[in-house]
Amino acid sequence: MATAKTYDPELLRAEKRRRANLKRLKGLGLHALLITLLGIMLYPVIWMVFSALRPEAEIFGDMGFIPTNWTLENFQRGWQLYGNLTFTQFYINSFVLCALSIVGNLLACSMAAYAFARLEFRGKWILFAIMLGTMMLPIHVQLIPQYIFFLNIGWVNTILPLVVPKFLAHDAFFIFLMVQFMRTLPAELEQAAVVDGASYWQRYWRIILPLSMPALATTAVFTFINTYNDFFSQLIYLTDTNRMTVPVALRLFLDPSGGASSFGGLFAMVLVSIGPVLGFFLASQRLLTKGIATQGFK
Repeated sequence: MATAKTYDPELLRAEKRRRANLKRLKGLGLHALLITLLGIMLYPVIWMVFSALRPEAEIFGDMGFIPTNWTLENFQRGWQLYGNLTFTQFYINSFVLCALSIVGNLLACSMAAYAFARLEFRGKWILFAIMLGTMMLPIHVQLIPQYIFFLNIGWVNTILPLVVPKFLAHDAFFIFLMVQFMRTLPAELEQAAVVDGASYWQRYWRIILPLSMPALATTAVFTFINTYNDFFSQLIYLTDTNRMTVPVALRLFLDPSGGASSFGGLFAMVLVSIGPVLGFFLASQRLLTKGIATQGFK
């Protein structure tokens, strides 16, 4: 006759403690690894912050990580740049460009998306495929033809080449984003509006557009970030110093001929330039997450 197994309660408690300690050690090891990786990734940023707060002569002369002499002179000297030209003008240029780009993308891309998502017309799918195909073209392929065109019509050294295409539904990615969102909206809402005699414009403006706020918010956030951080296009078309934006103006601190470069002012203004992007992203994070994750109405 088989005898029932007996377990020692002390051994069971010791085994539970051993497993709990092992689990705790694994958790501590994982956190230590993640903190180490985070420190490695943030090291350049932290070094830049400390470099902006130390005198110009000590940036590359002092091998210490933390400054021995703290100063805010780099921020003052960097903001004043030279003569009567200050970073205030560059920020105004950037914000004007970003505001116009956001308005252009919201209006033009939403109207194009409404046509692709809710209307029926000849060649709709062919045009939609062509629109998606433009997303695969590198900017370098389009650069020379576009520059020659804008040069011939006298738009170089103005913000027009950077703004006007936004009002012509130039960004296919945002059109595709809004198309996918508008397709999830209930068709019954538009059908009811048709019964009431609403036109295409009234259905777009009073029904579809208000319901597409998450997609519009996502478009606005990405348009601001992309436009504010755009260095290449703004460098090509904006040649006058008074019309430069913040990313382009940062290169003025460096002397390409190998002369004296103001690295202290550069690091200080880089820190200041991060503020608008970070603030805009944090302020709209909820709408951004909702715009990406939402699937519309079921």
